[in-house]
Amino acid sequence: MTHSFSIAERFRSFLPVVVDVETGGFNCRTDALLEIAAVLIDPQEDGTLMRGETIRYHVKPFEGANLEPASLAVNGIDPHHPLRPAIDERDALQRVFREVRRAVRESRCTRAILVGHNAAFDLGFLNEAVARTAIKRNPFHPFSSFDTATLCGVAYGQTVLARAVKAAGMTWDENSAHSAAYDAEITTDVFCDIVNRFQPVYESKRPQDWAEPVDFSGGED
Repeated sequence: MTHSFSIAERFRSFLPVVVDVETGGFNCRTDALLEIAAVLIDPQEDGTLMRGETIRYHVKPFEGANLEPASLAVNGIDPHHPLRPAIDERDALQRVFREVRRAVRESRCTRAILVGHNAAFDLGFLNEAVARTAIKRNPFHPFSSFDTATLCGVAYGQTVLARAVKAAGMTWDENSAHSAAYDAEITTDVFCDIVNRFQPVYESKRPQDWAEPVDFSGGED
């Protein structure tokens, strides 16, 4: 029998939001944040999850940011292209956070939790950009995350995103890969697939017998 659970109940009052960043290197302190995409989760009436709205911005490199040619060759970004619709880092984060906070409120969750493929990378760049721009209202948990590389290893026996997508029976578009929006959207699809596959196990438990959710929001929405 299938039961309906609110997404707040499903994840202990955390709202999963899939995030992908494209950058000018691997060092979150010195290398530029160039693109950010966040994908919201759309819970269905039967308790399953589907991909929802995508929020995406091109970002101007912060002053003095390092740009590694090897990284730019992979993501194909020309940070200084005159037609690139980039906005300031602080503005981009505030716009993303505004939509995430709205989703957190509407879902009656207490905080967002970042979902990412090798999530430590995305969370590291996100946290560093928040500190650099002195943003006070960050809706994301500062250190907890859901890493789809780990989840895909358990569910599909694959940790590389492209291979995991194929193992899940989905189509991988190599030409679209390494854009923040595409990577975040396909990561959302595999995350939802894994959670949906696990739903019968979750439903076999009695969530009301588990510990009550803990509010880590610190008074912030």
